[in-house]
Amino acid sequence: MGARLRVVLDQVDQVVDDDQASAAQDLTAGLIATAPTGCTVEAIVPAGAEVSMTGLDDVRALTLARRELAAAWQLGIAPGVGGGLIHAPSLMAPLVRHDRLHDNDQTTVTVWDLRAWEAPELLPKGVAAFQRAMLRRAVKHADAVVVPSHAVGERLSELARLGDRVRVIAGAPPRDLGVPPDAEERRAALSLPSSYVALTGTPDSLAAGFRGAVAAGADAVVLDVPEGYEPRLADAAAAVGLPENRAHSRGPLSTHDRAAVLAGASALAATSPVAGWPWRAVEAMALGVPVVAVDVGCHRDVIADGGLVVGEADLPDAVADAAGAGAARLRVLAADRSRAFSWMGSAERVWGLHADL
Repeated sequence: MGARLRVVLDQVDQVVDDDQASAAQDLTAGLIATAPTGCTVEAIVPAGAEVSMTGLDDVRALTLARRELAAAWQLGIAPGVGGGLIHAPSLMAPLVRHDRLHDNDQTTVTVWDLRAWEAPELLPKGVAAFQRAMLRRAVKHADAVVVPSHAVGERLSELARLGDRVRVIAGAPPRDLGVPPDAEERRAALSLPSSYVALTGTPDSLAAGFRGAVAAGADAVVLDVPEGYEPRLADAAAAVGLPENRAHSRGPLSTHDRAAVLAGASALAATSPVAGWPWRAVEAMALGVPVVAVDVGCHRDVIADGGLVVGEADLPDAVADAAGAGAARLRVLAADRSRAFSWMGSAERVWGLHADL
């Protein structure tokens, strides 16, 4: 007898995190494509949501079960959800008491990063508190908590008593990631310079990236800058010798705009110390862009030998090398490492997780 796996897609209507919303749809497409014989996938979406599952391998295989995905779930109320196999690509799940042993009910959730605990100021108001509350419910009721790397799992285990319920399933770059044919036009529309290093990280960690741009003799383009942080980053750049007119801040971009920006960069420097999936570094590797990252657990796990993982003090020299003499070698290493990550592979591991449970 086959199984029905229900996937919670809580951001199809109101997106809180672009990366996680995209990952959820890409994973769902992978789950449909890799479903074992006799198994089906159903998406649980907000009631009344307009769903556009662009790029699904077989949209006919996806049944939409519309539910009230409200804050009531945080209180343990899951109207109309019932039992069975439920996988949430986030912490939004009907985390209620259930009987896995006798009824074959399973609920698994996903923690992509620990910003809610390590850098709550980077999240929209109320999101950090909501995530912390949902993790407390996950400790009580989740059969497994999926994390994208061993480093995230180790840190999460310090924050919550999850025992052997933490499972590592990596993410992947967006399924539609690729250098668009109009990349130059997109970069021009974003007013980008001709030569630059792309930076990603928390506002407090980006000084090292700006030093790297100075060492490489290039401008710096900072990605995913929270609204209102631009003056602060300009000051941080100036403080390490990068003039304000050479420090460019850009907020969230579409996948194609982001690919154009990354493809035009001499290198990507990832400086965040927060435990989480390094979205931009993985995208850069997939595009064959040299990657330099500060030496923290997540970067060691994910980037590994696909880039230069160095101490903060060594980052400027590493960026200069990546953007110059070492570029050709690092482009090959990045592309090779990126092949370790795919949504098909992640989906197969999700099916395997539920089979193990």
